Amino acid sequence: MKIIYIVESLATTGGVERMITEKANYLSDKYGYNVSIIVCGQQTDQPNYFHLSDSVNQINLCIPLYSQYKYRYPKRLWVKYRIKKQLVNDINEKIRQLDPNIIIGVGHFKANIICSIDCKAKKIIECHEARFFTQSGLSQHQGKLSRIYQKYYRKRYFRTIETNADVVVTLTQGDKNLWKKAKHVVVIPNFSTIPVYSISNCDSKKVISVGRLSWEKGYDRLLKIWEIIEPRFPDWHLDIFGEGELENSLNKEITDKGIKNVCIHQFTKNINIEYSKSSICVITSHYEGFPLVLLEAIKHGVPCIAFDCPFGPSSILEDNKSGFLIENDNIIQFAEKLSLLIENGTLRKKFSEAATNRSETFTIDRVMEQWKRLFENL
Repeated sequence: MKIIYIVESLATTGGVERMITEKANYLSDKYGYNVSIIVCGQQTDQPNYFHLSDSVNQINLCIPLYSQYKYRYPKRLWVKYRIKKQLVNDINEKIRQLDPNIIIGVGHFKANIICSIDCKAKKIIECHEARFFTQSGLSQHQGKLSRIYQKYYRKRYFRTIETNADVVVTLTQGDKNLWKKAKHVVVIPNFSTIPVYSISNCDSKKVISVGRLSWEKGYDRLLKIWEIIEPRFPDWHLDIFGEGELENSLNKEITDKGIKNVCIHQFTKNINIEYSKSSICVITSHYEGFPLVLLEAIKHGVPCIAFDCPFGPSSILEDNKSGFLIENDNIIQFAEKLSLLIENGTLRKKFSEAATNRSETFTIDRVMEQWKRLFENL
């Protein structure tokens, strides 16, 4: 079976890049499939962040996807048109050469182009975030005309997917319910392969948060929560691990407001060690697909607290069993539950045991068997 993934890049630390890499490795090494990844925007001087198996064929198109933003209108529109034309031509040429059985795209990156490829291959679009937020522009500062265009573009974008994709794969049932016009929708969750060297004993006075430093991860909400928590528990510390465009503004907010006992660290490949040294994990995202941070934390027996945002946390975290699900944007309730876990070591250990048991649901073998069945049915 020949399978092709089409993605923007494998050079960054995001969950999408990790999942695509690990799926491709597994399909090639475990099942013996012929797997290729067409990487559209990654340049020759940008190495992959995660290890890709030698048995997977990576094809870098090296298209400067965002170079149009160097120019003013109307030249920007002309450059954007040329880039899209190059992208379409290059992808179609590679598909003709490789002649795959299945093409897989991701919901947030050129899924409309992928669904429009003229070939005999079955087309799958896998969604790594809720449909409501896909191509939404919510994390950007847009003018009125940009918002009008965004609305029009999204409508066409989804119509193309729903009309042409053979299968849309969502991470949660909640997101599946939003794809009512698609031909066929399947729910397949994410998995975590992070190695566990030791389980947290939940005795350290450390709270951990991990993720990209961008709007959707809700670190503005986390700092508001920590402002409430820190004066009550001055011997506890919050460690944030991540990189992104909001790093400077978040550090400035910490300094300007005099928020104590919180530190933003660069992302580390040894994040498993940091989980095992932490007693609580917090997720304050505005939206999630299927947060790998939660999967990684519960594998290490770390009790978690997360906003019940669309839609991932509620599919992983068992409320009041392996952690707490908080009404979305309820800062006070989040602070109250975090205080409860900080004060109650017995409850942390109880949640820790339940968390490790829950993590067994999301092993790579269980999840990839679902993908295998989907491919073979197609």
